[in-house]
Amino acid sequence: MSAGVARTGIEVRIVDTDDTEVPRGQLGEVVVRGPTVMRGYWRQPEATADTLRNGWLHTGDVAYMDAGGYVFILDRKKDMIISGGANIYPREIEEVLQQHPAVKEVAVVGVPHELWGESVKAVVVLRDGCSATEQDLIDQCLAHLASYKKPTSVDFVVELPKNAYGKVLKRELRERYWQGLDRNI
Repeated sequence: MSAGVARTGIEVRIVDTDDTEVPRGQLGEVVVRGPTVMRGYWRQPEATADTLRNGWLHTGDVAYMDAGGYVFILDRKKDMIISGGANIYPREIEEVLQQHPAVKEVAVVGVPHELWGESVKAVVVLRDGCSATEQDLIDQCLAHLASYKKPTSVDFVVELPKNAYGKVLKRELRERYWQGLDRNI
């Protein structure tokens, strides 16, 4: 679903890593500017400088804009998995896994892989009274996604780590698998 179009007085662009606007339909980072956009983080000049560049607020969202100006957000830039040079967006995999009748909750993260840099891991909470195997969930992905996006492994857990607002703490999940390793191997 679309996140909508820019509101009156707000400019929205999709840009590449050099802050150059990309053509409609191409993926990039959402940047915004306008009178209601924040001026910076309180007493955090480094974070402000990183987020507010060239007069634009860099949201950290990976998205594309269609010909009508509608923005479609795929994922958070920091959550993207890079495996063998391919960009993989966890949210896309999570949405497919969430369709499996046994899955209550799921989070997808990148984990270390000696050859590819990262591989896809799904961390899954099953519904009470339901069961599924690792292969069941991988097959679910293979039926709906390109093969390179499928999880190479699935961990089953009782609950996912969440903040006070109920948002899954993916950083905490990733740290379990990367502990003691250089994430840029």
